[in-house]
Amino acid sequence: MNSLKYYESKNEFNVFVASTFSDLKTYKLENKQAAFNELLFTDLYEVKHYIIKRLSTALTKGNLPHGKYKADDFIDQLFIEVYDHFEDVENEKQLYPWLFKKANDLLDDVITEEEFDDSFLKNIDDYTKPEWDAMQENFSTDANGHLLMIEELDDMSYNHNDYTLNHVFIEDNEKDWIEKIDKDLTAEDIQNHIAMVLYYLPLEVRTVFQLSIVQHLELVEIAEIRNITIEAVKLHLATAKKALKVSFINRYPLK
Repeated sequence: MNSLKYYESKNEFNVFVASTFSDLKTYKLENKQAAFNELLFTDLYEVKHYIIKRLSTALTKGNLPHGKYKADDFIDQLFIEVYDHFEDVENEKQLYPWLFKKANDLLDDVITEEEFDDSFLKNIDDYTKPEWDAMQENFSTDANGHLLMIEELDDMSYNHNDYTLNHVFIEDNEKDWIEKIDKDLTAEDIQNHIAMVLYYLPLEVRTVFQLSIVQHLELVEIAEIRNITIEAVKLHLATAKKALKVSFINRYPLK
């Protein structure tokens, strides 16, 4: 079983990962590293996606040297880190977020601090549809060149965007917006717009949104992964959703 397609949801996959804790613990105690890694390979399915998302953005933004690192480099190191420090996982519920924590730490060690132009958020209410369209074109041109790294992981069926309007519009009074955008845009258009807006947001805001919306991790788990407070997680999540909502409304206004 090596793909999320065998599971009805990512929450169910989380449950599966937890169910492997006992076997992993036994393999480690018995020094059966080959068996440990074989089972861990399945557990890391979603963590690999997280690694690729962060590497792709870091390359595009110039926060990672071109040609120096591959996704497989981090995944190989992650296997070693997980095996060497598996005793740090106290119970099965901790396993899934802990794997993201280990991956996050490896990435933070090599990705240089991302500079952020706060004018994007300051002016987000004022961007017009043509300006949004221009940003989308620039984003697509810059980002697509680095998505080739996905091809390094031939074992995976990879969809780089898992975003929907339900991640942005959650209030009953926003039904008209959902109907209009659903009518005017394809699912790919919606996913690409959300990915573009996230790209221009601060690293912490973007990463918190992805860990919450894409990976379905709890607020307390995200706080542990990113070494921030739960209050900061809530703030970053609210910032991302507000920016996304404003961007859709201004780019695709109701007529």
